[in-house]
Amino acid sequence: MSEPTTTSADQAPAGPARPPLSQQAPAQRAPGGSRSSDLAARAAELDTADELGKLRERFDLPDGVVYLDGNSLGALPTGVAQRIAQVITHEWGTELIQSWSTGTWWTAPERIGDKLSPLIGAAPGQTVVGDSTSVNLFKALVGAARLARPGRTQLLVDASTFPTDGYIAESAARMTGLTVVPVDPSHAAGAMGEDTAVVLLNHVDYRTGRLHDLPALTAAARAAGAVTVWDLCHSAGALPVDLDDHAVDLAVGCTYKYLNGGPGSPAYLYVAARHQAAFDSPLPGWNGHADPFAMTPDYTPAAGAVRGRVGTPDILSMLALEAALDAWDGVAVEAVRAKSLALTDFFLECVAAYVPAGKVESVTPAEHDRRGSQVSLRTENAREVMDDLISRGVIGDFRAPDVLRFGFTPLYVGFADAERAARTLGHIFG
Repeated sequence: MSEPTTTSADQAPAGPARPPLSQQAPAQRAPGGSRSSDLAARAAELDTADELGKLRERFDLPDGVVYLDGNSLGALPTGVAQRIAQVITHEWGTELIQSWSTGTWWTAPERIGDKLSPLIGAAPGQTVVGDSTSVNLFKALVGAARLARPGRTQLLVDASTFPTDGYIAESAARMTGLTVVPVDPSHAAGAMGEDTAVVLLNHVDYRTGRLHDLPALTAAARAAGAVTVWDLCHSAGALPVDLDDHAVDLAVGCTYKYLNGGPGSPAYLYVAARHQAAFDSPLPGWNGHADPFAMTPDYTPAAGAVRGRVGTPDILSMLALEAALDAWDGVAVEAVRAKSLALTDFFLECVAAYVPAGKVESVTPAEHDRRGSQVSLRTENAREVMDDLISRGVIGDFRAPDVLRFGFTPLYVGFADAERAARTLGHIFG
């Protein structure tokens, strides 16, 4: 968690037809001192063939830096600064409170929800933006428990989940009379039964980058009569999610990772249309009221996903996110996924070539259908190694106790970046 579609906007350069990037055969490991030049040359060829390569121009990135931490904080899209300046100087500075009623402010949560919905495979009217992932997860879990069949007692939770998901699940379970049952996602289907009320799973594991089988696990939960809640923080904007196609019940996610919404940008809550009339949020704020300005003492929830709103939205962060999503114009998630797999394949190949044997171990699955858009390497003194990488201009991150994480955001990361990062890691290990 905390900790995002078939034609590219830019055409590939003219030249011989090539197979998709993720299907191109890896180069043979070059002997001796020629390794670096061979892999660097191959990276240049792959970057030339990359149909998404020009999308890097849509981001402001510092020169000389390889940024592989977009799975924690995405890079700054080029239009955001200008948009926020307009919001501050004109909409706030000149229009003042009128911007709530005559401008774009009041409808932002559902409007931006509809803008990001294609990136999670959702039809309009099912996604609302606002609050943090933790707050939205609380809404989703308690709401799911209230949707569940009577008499069910268990809340199944991904045992390796991001800590906040576990904390929120424990609290939601106490409030709704459920018992938390931790389970490895690979065994989750077998753990679902007639006592299962709610199933909370992460689409991609934040530490290892392991991709879990959302279609199969959602189908298993549905067959067991349970309500599903998916955490999409490490998948939205990196790979197809297809919530509607797979009949997911509820989902949450952040927007500051692969969706590049900015530090602390608001999260989102997805409530499938079939559940909206019965969805009972545990946080019935005035923004989710059917008639918020009536100021009545009794709460009547708004129709649709809007009932997922709570309090006054953070307009500056909200409108920064809206501008950031422009970076996705004309981009197919399927093309992003193909490049992601090609990048991570190539990075692992370069690591094998540059890093002495036994120094690092990949804990990210090699199989494409089990891999998200990051590579996690286990090594001794991982914190010190990552600090050294960052000092050399390669920015990834560290997860305790021994994991180096490298997030690959295909909108602005190229193959030369992957090669340089692996080569720098090799230099650190001598």
